[in-house]
Amino acid sequence: MTERIGTTCVQGGYRPGDAQPRQIPIYQSTTWKYDTSEHMGKLFDLEESGYFYTRLQNPTNDFVAAKICELEGGSAAMLTSSGQAANFFAVFNIAGCGDHVVASSAIYGGTYNLFVHTMARMGLECTFVSPDCTDEELEAAFRPNTKCVFGETIANPALDVLDIERFAAAAHAHGVPLIVDNTFPTPVMCRPIEWGADIVTHSTTKYMDGHGAAVGGAIVDSGNFDWMAHADKFPGLTTPDVSYHGVVYAEKFGLEGAFITKATAQLMRDFGSIQSPMNAFLLNMGLESLHVRMPQHCKNGQAMAEFLSEHPKVRFVKYPGLPTDPYYKLAQKYLPNGSCGVVSFGFTGGRAAAEQFMKSLKLAQIATHVADARTCVLHPANATHRQMNDAELEAAGIAPDMVRLSCGIESTEDLIADVEQALATI
Repeated sequence: MTERIGTTCVQGGYRPGDAQPRQIPIYQSTTWKYDTSEHMGKLFDLEESGYFYTRLQNPTNDFVAAKICELEGGSAAMLTSSGQAANFFAVFNIAGCGDHVVASSAIYGGTYNLFVHTMARMGLECTFVSPDCTDEELEAAFRPNTKCVFGETIANPALDVLDIERFAAAAHAHGVPLIVDNTFPTPVMCRPIEWGADIVTHSTTKYMDGHGAAVGGAIVDSGNFDWMAHADKFPGLTTPDVSYHGVVYAEKFGLEGAFITKATAQLMRDFGSIQSPMNAFLLNMGLESLHVRMPQHCKNGQAMAEFLSEHPKVRFVKYPGLPTDPYYKLAQKYLPNGSCGVVSFGFTGGRAAAEQFMKSLKLAQIATHVADARTCVLHPANATHRQMNDAELEAAGIAPDMVRLSCGIESTEDLIADVEQALATI
């Protein structure tokens, strides 16, 4: 029987047997006991699957990762300590010193900082292209040492919609995978793998958790990219790993398991960015209601965008559900049932009006957070994207007066009334 996504949200990833716990157990243990050293040795040699140290893997995490994998339609998945760790692992698993990445310029400020500053110190270069770039501009961004293309389904906070099929086609023409951060739509609203994405990442801290309770991230591999067909580009997957007795991941674990196995065996081993089992348990609680919450988030976002677009004190509104939005057509293609609950907008009164508006809100909370059951608001140029200069802000689609309003699942009418009274104070 083919399950619908709502059933997978509730029951995916873990099916208890007879007299087993109905809820996912929390394996709050650092280590596992074995009867023989030989048995443990087989685990270290990747000859058998199993657990020996939570810095690498934990059963609670794997149950939840399996659910997210089912939701995205992938072949393998892993949890990480944060969305930032997920994006770092996804890229660094196939690109490092001397390599090059092509990325959409409209991405989360923390990810931009990761590529431009931190990974640059590791010797990796990144070329940014507008999500609206021409085919010629996209083609010109590639180099012989390009290892992947990266973008966000819906950019945070610019709300640009990535043309997944077009970027996937360009990546595949150059023999590299497309990595898509699908945090804002979640698989309830969009499944990038179905449109050609090879690897999907998430900040599970956002809608998947949904309650601001636990920081986390996830990586899902589609199992579709043929690493061996491009063996010269990805030696880490197609040549022997001396740190694991010469295992060749693409040969031993195939298309379906090579990427995630390598990310676990190498990167999680060495960086230890594991999600805690308790956080994974809380994440699963959020996933169980994801399919119920997302339509309400989208309903509130759409209603808020329509209200703001007609208000005289509002200079612009960015929301892909508005027919006047430049990404409306792409949103209808990739997100026909709704996009997200986040609305970005600016003020005729400029930055001062934005600050006055935010401090006048009563229901919406000023917080460095987004995609929460509770409505929250942020001034990106003064917070998440504070490290960018004006030119970089413009390239990312962020104006100095722009506010990111993340509509929760409260009553639509109450949220609009709160925004209306705050606008009246300007």
